[in-house]
Amino acid sequence: MTQTKLALVTGASRGLGAALAETLALRGWHVVAVARTVGGLEELDDRVKAHGLPGAGALTLAPMDITSDDAMRHLCLSIHQRWGGLQLWAHAAIHATPLTPAGSLAQKDWEKALATNIRATGQLIPMVEPLLKIGQGTAVFFDDPRAGQKFFGAYGASKAAQIALAGSWQAETVKIGPRVVIASPRPMPTATRARFFPGEDRSKLVAPATEANRLLDEILSRS
Repeated sequence: MTQTKLALVTGASRGLGAALAETLALRGWHVVAVARTVGGLEELDDRVKAHGLPGAGALTLAPMDITSDDAMRHLCLSIHQRWGGLQLWAHAAIHATPLTPAGSLAQKDWEKALATNIRATGQLIPMVEPLLKIGQGTAVFFDDPRAGQKFFGAYGASKAAQIALAGSWQAETVKIGPRVVIASPRPMPTATRARFFPGEDRSKLVAPATEANRLLDEILSRS
């Protein structure tokens, strides 16, 4: 009997993260879905169950804030104790600060962007790396190159720093693992994008479910 594959999806309550978690579950994976929004996680669980697929995997809902070191450390320990290791970590959690001139950036928005997009990522990598090594797994980050664009100061800078950190990890682990992938999603009609581009024609954007399937096909075929 084939052992069920285990994925950790951080930022799983909406947008691409939710689509990835749902798609993985429908492909037979067991998904540990992490997000702060309990309602969003419950809706994700309802959607997976509504499909009623006999070969579908399962969800473990983990409503927690990735900026809480103790919570994430406990979660990673629990994953190790219950399953041993991970085959996939998809890090879709992000804080999108309001668009504003750099000279008018609110301190609380700047600090939240740093805490979520940079600090939490830097704390999570050492926690998750051993699980990925045990499971011969892959870590996936999602690029969104806004650095230097007007009004994107906090988001663009913090997201670029996150991807730079992931890039260093990727270069360091080429020969020893775990495998690290930096993916480039196509524009999707997410709530975050709606905040950034109000009034945009969303009919031209790619559905998160479609993009999740495309990205997973590409990532998993090379793992």
